[in-house]
Amino acid sequence: MKSARHHFTPLRSVALLAFAVASLRAATAPQQPVPDELDLKTAIGFAIENNFAIRQARERIKQQDGIVIEVSARQIPTVSASGSAQRMRTEALNLTMEDNAWSIGLSASQVLYAGGGVRSGVKGAKFAREAALLDLQSVINDALLGVRTSFYNVLLAREKITVQESNLQLLQEQLKTTSDRFDAGTVSSFEKLRAEVAVANAKVPLITARNDYRLAIEALRQALGFTSNKKEDIRKIPNFVGTLDYTPASFDLQAAFDAAHANRPDLARLAKLTATREEAVTSARAGYLPTVSAVGGWQRANTPSLFSNVGPVSNWVIGLQSQWNIFDGRATAGRVAQARSVVEQSRLAETEAQLAAEVEVRRAFSDWQQATELADASQKVVEQATEAVRLANARYSAGTSTQLDVLQSQVDLTTARTNQLQAYYGYNVAVASLRKAIGQADSFVAN
Repeated sequence: MKSARHHFTPLRSVALLAFAVASLRAATAPQQPVPDELDLKTAIGFAIENNFAIRQARERIKQQDGIVIEVSARQIPTVSASGSAQRMRTEALNLTMEDNAWSIGLSASQVLYAGGGVRSGVKGAKFAREAALLDLQSVINDALLGVRTSFYNVLLAREKITVQESNLQLLQEQLKTTSDRFDAGTVSSFEKLRAEVAVANAKVPLITARNDYRLAIEALRQALGFTSNKKEDIRKIPNFVGTLDYTPASFDLQAAFDAAHANRPDLARLAKLTATREEAVTSARAGYLPTVSAVGGWQRANTPSLFSNVGPVSNWVIGLQSQWNIFDGRATAGRVAQARSVVEQSRLAETEAQLAAEVEVRRAFSDWQQATELADASQKVVEQATEAVRLANARYSAGTSTQLDVLQSQVDLTTARTNQLQAYYGYNVAVASLRKAIGQADSFVAN
């Protein structure tokens, strides 16, 4: 088998954000019936659109978009309109007058200077949105690893059924041979009974394997976000296309560390959050400085009185307005101290996450090494166990071996095949986990 060596290159932020935005804009696919066939690539594509964790991450980006719009609103003028109307009745000096009073007006204001608070607020909101995009990327990586693992679980459970069915078939053939020999008087009833017991015992792991297969399908259904409850879909099981292959790959630990620091979206997200909180310090310090706004307004009003009625009058107002809290009881100082503490906490969380990422890479790398060794070893054992069964049957047919030797060789072959399946499953999961630990997107998504 061909060995593939993985080289790690840092993901550019532009490509990362482009992937996240494309995933964000993708419309949720309508619910579909259970397909006749399902392969891993199709399962990955379905999960990107329907997995609930991914959909929630998309909604968090929409929420952050709203925050950016709200904060950016302070950079543009605020315009408001007002109006009023009254019916007036005035009585004085035996005179009575009734008339209508009304007024309409427009006013506008624009913040010219706020100590840098507006600008830092907008920058912080944009950093937070970029962090939400990175969070989406991280959620996608986690969710698709879960889908891969669940799909591999289905394949493993299905192959275990095949192994147990093959084992049961061999034991049933052995029982028939023993029964024929018992009828011919060449073996004792004990050997026939032992063959019958072996067949009965072989049915238990087969029943367990079939139940594991059903449960694995439900776990995959949850990972995909498949919610169809149509009557025709309740009992339908698709044909899962794929096998647990073993294709050796080569990884380098130092390259894995470098790739994790450069590519992991969760680490980049924490860096963006730290930048967001640093901008919050600037916003808090803006409380020490004055706020200057340009204001303007226009009003037209009709206010008749008993002694004069000059008709509607228009007024224009243009000017500057400033406010400066010279002393606020140290409230601003408290906000600045809180903001600085949040920044320091964010930096500590970032350092802690980097350490956790390095530990995760080491564990994933170690699991991959173990899985590779087990997969290599399992291949040789299956070959030897298969040959042992052939020789045991030949010797038993020739009368030079006992039935116990045949049964034991068949048990060993079943164990070897099961161990090989488990080793191949562990290897595929280990490779997927290591790719996720170093921040690489799923291979189907990356392609």
